[in-house]
Amino acid sequence: MIKITENSLRDGHQSLLATRMRTEDLIEAAKIFDSIGFHSLEVWGGATYDTCLRYLKEDPFERLNEFKKVCVKTPLQMLLRGQNLIGYRHYADDVVEEFVRLSAEAGMDIFRIFDAFNDARNLKKAIESVKKYGKHAQGAICYTTSPVHSIARFVSYAKELVSIGCDSLAIKDMAGLLTPFAAYELVKALKAEINVSLSLHTHSTAGFAFGAHLKAVEAGVDVLDLANSALSEGTSHPCTQSMVATLKDTQWDSKLDIVPMEEAADILRKNRRKYKKFESQYNQIDTRVLVSQIPGGMISNMANQLKEQNALDRMDEVMREIPNVRADFGYVPLVTPSSQIVGTQAVLNVLMGERYKTITTETRNVIRGLYGRTPAPLNQALVEKVLNEGEEMLSVRPADLLKPELQKAKEESKAFAKSPQDVLSYAIFGSIAETFLQERNSNTLSPEPLESFEERCDDKLPKEFEIVVNGEHYAIKVEGSGEKTDEVRPFFIRVDGELKEVFVESIDKSLEGKIQKEQKAGALPQVTVPGHAKSPMPGTLTKIKVKVGDKVNQGDTLAIVEAMKMENEVLSPIDGVVKEIYAAQGMQIGSDVAIMLLG
Repeated sequence: MIKITENSLRDGHQSLLATRMRTEDLIEAAKIFDSIGFHSLEVWGGATYDTCLRYLKEDPFERLNEFKKVCVKTPLQMLLRGQNLIGYRHYADDVVEEFVRLSAEAGMDIFRIFDAFNDARNLKKAIESVKKYGKHAQGAICYTTSPVHSIARFVSYAKELVSIGCDSLAIKDMAGLLTPFAAYELVKALKAEINVSLSLHTHSTAGFAFGAHLKAVEAGVDVLDLANSALSEGTSHPCTQSMVATLKDTQWDSKLDIVPMEEAADILRKNRRKYKKFESQYNQIDTRVLVSQIPGGMISNMANQLKEQNALDRMDEVMREIPNVRADFGYVPLVTPSSQIVGTQAVLNVLMGERYKTITTETRNVIRGLYGRTPAPLNQALVEKVLNEGEEMLSVRPADLLKPELQKAKEESKAFAKSPQDVLSYAIFGSIAETFLQERNSNTLSPEPLESFEERCDDKLPKEFEIVVNGEHYAIKVEGSGEKTDEVRPFFIRVDGELKEVFVESIDKSLEGKIQKEQKAGALPQVTVPGHAKSPMPGTLTKIKVKVGDKVNQGDTLAIVEAMKMENEVLSPIDGVVKEIYAAQGMQIGSDVAIMLLG
């Protein structure tokens, strides 16, 4: 009999809807799922925690608590990024243990733990913590293909995971690269060498995930990760109901009832309509993934970045560049955070017209060894470009270099953190969590709307038009918008070919009256002189590291801009003194505006 983990409550809508479904739109389906007899329900982890704080304005632990209230029969499961937890960098061991402790107390039963580089050193602390608090530790093998990856290598890694305490294992095929016959061979080899339960997790991006599941079943896999029909296929997972029907009356019959699954599907399908604005245009079969290996959710993020640069037509160039960057990085598997690191660097390489002209903070950290061992040696020329003279790559476990962080987080957040969970959120997400907690404490939480301005306008206003002002004709093209902040949303508008940033402060939602647009006071100036410092790409200005009067050298880091969940350094274009700072932390900025002036 095959067992099934239902994924639609987490990875299903993460893959198809940018993780934007709110708890209230998932909880009724969860109640039904709990009665069906699934092996487990994946409800948390991955991008859920970040999205709850950043966009949905929900407390992540409240979401977990709500699921635990209604799921009394079925174990709850989460995805944990090893030493990265649910963030995008390595956190100190004290933060890792605190996260596991609080999650276990809140009702998490199964922790699926992976490392983007398949470096077991980065899983050890999380596994130890899960076992300490009496929960199930499942080690995940990130599946990928490259000149250095093989079945023998995956089997060796599986043995290592079992030896450090994993209760079960999972094949995690995040990009949907596992072909049916490769699935058979891999599962067969793993089951011959290990004596623990084995799950298969794959995505339908390349079009053969259903077949891969069937061949894995033949080879002896124990658990299949599937998604309810309302949130399956495309960049999500094979359909639960279809697989249950396929295996019915065979030796692998799941013995599960499809009828309640369809009841849940009706609920999820109806609720999915609310999130139309988050539907990715890449949520169907896209065999380009066989070359790029970028997971579906990452493709949509890159498309958005290119769109804001008026360079969406260069997507194919980026897709061709990704394998080159990945080879330079030692053929790392592409999964959070490595997929974001490689994808962002590929975008920059294409837009800059020169490979590694601009190097992100995370790329530098990969080269320095701060994310762990890469499967193959790094590109030596890139290593020499990043490392300072006399500097060597790290050989120790990266987290061994981190000082404890929890006490510092407690001290820094005492004004707004009301619980250990609040402190933990701040320790992991910093300013993102601080904003959420302050808004919660002041009762000013404002979740992003489910219907965008662009969608309200799509059928009523053109995106390209001509206006006449004092007899002069101007060609206008609306190209996209940034994230709404303090009730202000920036729109990127091209006027006679020149990109402008306009801030919309109030919108007549009925669209019956005139749309009022105001230029936000203090809008950033265009880059016009050599001393203007700018961001390599649009994003959120999260940190300014200098002040007026500071002396800087060309190439010094002036500020940090977050884009695609990665940090990008704003570098000084010249040697000089900081004369003026135009931007403020928290602002949404474009890549053609000046953040500060040096002279």
